[in-house]
Amino acid sequence: MAALAALAGAPVQAQQMAPVADDVVVTAEMEDRLAAWLTAFRAEALEAGISARTFNAAFKGITLDVKVLELNQKQPEFVRPIWDYLGSALSDKRKADGEAQLAANRTLFDKLEAKYGVEREVLAAIWGLETHYGTFTGSRNVIRSLTTLAFEGRRADFGRAQLLAALKILENGDISPEAMNGSWAGAMGHTQFIPTTYLEHAVDFDGDGKRNIWESHADALASAANYLKASGWDKGDTPVREVVLPMGFDYALADRGITKTGAEWQTLGVQTVSGAELPARERGLEAYLIIPAGFKGPAFLAYPNFKTILRYNNATAYAMAVSYLSKHFAGDAPITRSWPTDERPLTVSEAQEMQRTLTQIGLDTGGVDGIIGPMTRKAIRQFQARLGQPQDGFATASLLKKIRAAAR
Repeated sequence: MAALAALAGAPVQAQQMAPVADDVVVTAEMEDRLAAWLTAFRAEALEAGISARTFNAAFKGITLDVKVLELNQKQPEFVRPIWDYLGSALSDKRKADGEAQLAANRTLFDKLEAKYGVEREVLAAIWGLETHYGTFTGSRNVIRSLTTLAFEGRRADFGRAQLLAALKILENGDISPEAMNGSWAGAMGHTQFIPTTYLEHAVDFDGDGKRNIWESHADALASAANYLKASGWDKGDTPVREVVLPMGFDYALADRGITKTGAEWQTLGVQTVSGAELPARERGLEAYLIIPAGFKGPAFLAYPNFKTILRYNNATAYAMAVSYLSKHFAGDAPITRSWPTDERPLTVSEAQEMQRTLTQIGLDTGGVDGIIGPMTRKAIRQFQARLGQPQDGFATASLLKKIRAAAR
């Protein structure tokens, strides 16, 4: 949800966009189509309960945002290695600034924990990752951005749904159209809620009668806590634990779709990094095994609270970052095992090539889309089995070379 920024303390993202031409322009034909589109959308909005006064105020002088058009055309190409992502997410500056915010807002966090049952360290971690504690909340007008997305392109359905939700926010009077700013894709405020999430989960915690996640960090943090609570957060349970796997472990078990209790993982030889048994509470929780950098990198058990963080942002790297930034604030140990930085994850075009080539040699990937999903990982594991390698399903440039060779 956060925008890409070059600063070490700024919000982070897991992918980089492929470059496109800078010649995107709004033509007269597009302006004419926009006018017709707005006429039709106005009727839809009024039927949904938006007043003519709110609609007119929101769309006064509205134009398409060229920058949003450009960004909406860009497709993710260069996938950022998880160790690079976590290095930025867990920067010294983000840690230090988070510690300062926890100290400065001690009373607020006391109240949030008491009401919602979500640890302060987790809320601070989300705040820090989304907007670096409110310093990068986005400066683009949300109505303009969402209008541009809804008008045409690959996010039209998303844009239309969020635009209607944004108008409902304005109708409720929580913010003015001029002050409703956010990211180019419509994420808003200190904790970067999209409008539909705002409508369902935003709260007025400071008691001023408005759910102002743009200016009130109390409202924003309470809204995030409310969302996590509604998504199933259990206070006191760790989201993720680094573990050690035994020699000869079946890495095919490292799959988001395979869950076992901690006790069951333990019978398979899974231990804490100190070589001890899992804590008693965790032995009763369902978990799945994560090896985000393959068998050469660290391994983790992901518990129910990890899945709850994924409801906030459905990216493993993001949930790992929230988990380990919050662990830092709580004084827990960092990740101990080294990352295989000599390996390089695939670009999207390379992933597509891998899928085509695996299919060519008789291993079904379920299609060619550049996404390393369950079917592609299964095909990779089948190929790794042919080589007699650990079947971790990790797609790398070195593995692609071997697949190319097998297809010759």
